[in-house]
Amino acid sequence: MQSFRRGGLRATAGPRLTRTPESNPTRDLNIPFSQWTKEQVCGWLEDYGLGQYINLTRQWVENGQTLLAATPQDFEKEMGMKHPLHRKKLQLALRAFTSKVAEKSSELDHIWVTRWLDDIGLPQYKDQFHEARVDGRMIQYLTVNDLLTLKVTSQLHHLSIKCAIHVLHANKFNPNCLRRRPGEEKHPSPSEVVQWSNHCVMEWLRAVDLAEYAPNLRGSGVHGGLIILEPRFSSETLALLLNIPPQKTLLRRHLATAFAALVGPQAMQEKREYGNATGHVPLTTTAKVKPKKLGFTQFSHLRKRKPDESADYICPIDSEALTVNGVSRVLTPAHRGFSSTLDRQAEKWQPPAIKAHSNVPDKN
Repeated sequence: MQSFRRGGLRATAGPRLTRTPESNPTRDLNIPFSQWTKEQVCGWLEDYGLGQYINLTRQWVENGQTLLAATPQDFEKEMGMKHPLHRKKLQLALRAFTSKVAEKSSELDHIWVTRWLDDIGLPQYKDQFHEARVDGRMIQYLTVNDLLTLKVTSQLHHLSIKCAIHVLHANKFNPNCLRRRPGEEKHPSPSEVVQWSNHCVMEWLRAVDLAEYAPNLRGSGVHGGLIILEPRFSSETLALLLNIPPQKTLLRRHLATAFAALVGPQAMQEKREYGNATGHVPLTTTAKVKPKKLGFTQFSHLRKRKPDESADYICPIDSEALTVNGVSRVLTPAHRGFSSTLDRQAEKWQPPAIKAHSNVPDKN
């Protein structure tokens, strides 16, 4: 019989902040990472969730500079780091050491991310994200191909994660920005709905007399951010996910009325305009995402220049800079017109200093 072990992937586990270099008394922050000893580097890897690579690292690394000067190929060859997202995680951390740019997302560890997946209604991916050690910093630099590596193939789930990352950006990566319980208000504003967790959406369905269909949203990826921010997400999409039969026209009409009241006139207008646009493809529950492949012309230039991964981020960091009431917001093209829904301040949190379209370097 297996003994009880703390730290498992329980859905009820609270958000946890990662241990930062500041929290380890054995490391002098006045010493640059390049001068860290072999043992300090190995201790840091353990704290960072990459402890399985310590043995090979100890044989290879002389000091921190060894890692700073290494390429992803070196990580794979010398450290046995086969998982592409482990290599990306290490690259992002090393870049942070050299750039000295403070990012609030870096304070959220991979255990917090598993709780976040619960909140946005995608708990079925917790094992893959945990194995890949996806943390808060990685969340903001996820690409389409990264999600496919994590076995997230559903187009709807890609959009769910994109909108959820957007909400994190807008709330300066406050770990508690998503609401896990509905409030007392009878008519919540879009700015409140956008921060609803999957559980809150299910509670709303119960409040509008659709309780029998609410359990169908488990594992759907439906949360407030997706409902408000994704122009293609409509009451029809929701009806499909809830498995409300097409012949139940009165029930579907009731859902459509409640949905319109929930998202508000501004979001409904955006959704209508998007739906009436030429070439519009309705959002389905079965569409799959295909890997992004390099074209022939790009392939011929690979040796000349490194492709810019930032263009493939699920939620681009600085696609459009917008200031509302003196507050800087990060908006992607698909989210234009919803600035008012994101104008809630996250108290005591400062926006992360991020360079627009920064890319993970192969070499420092």
